[in-house]
Amino acid sequence: MRHRTLISNRARTLRKAMSEPEVMLWSRLRGRTGERPLFRRQHPIGSIILDFYCPSARLAVEVDGSTHWDDEARARDEVRDRWLRGQGLEVVRVPASSVYADLRQVVDAILQLAEARTAELARRRPAPTTTRSSLRSARGSPPPPLPRWGR
Repeated sequence: MRHRTLISNRARTLRKAMSEPEVMLWSRLRGRTGERPLFRRQHPIGSIILDFYCPSARLAVEVDGSTHWDDEARARDEVRDRWLRGQGLEVVRVPASSVYADLRQVVDAILQLAEARTAELARRRPAPTTTRSSLRSARGSPPPPLPRWGR
């Protein structure tokens, strides 16, 4: 429990100290308008704090500045990305220079990917199962008892 509190506090601190490219990107991703997917900023997943996260698309967006250019940082990023993919998330790394160069193109690409992933995940979800209460209301009487496996 203490670990979760530490990570949450760290994420809260990072929200107040976002880099300039993160602030620029957040200004375009924030808010929910129409059918556009919702994004969170500085969102913790396990012990990792993502720059941006779209829960409906299970999409992580990382803005990479100069601190991500050396071999050691790239190796760390690859380990993080592999773990996140293992959790079922798609990871997109956006160079900070791209945010500066063409913010609209970066935002459009992220939104298109989020919408496509949301639709793909919705198609993969199993159909809703019948619940005991829906059976009761449909037939007017309670459903038969479920078998007790392993007893």
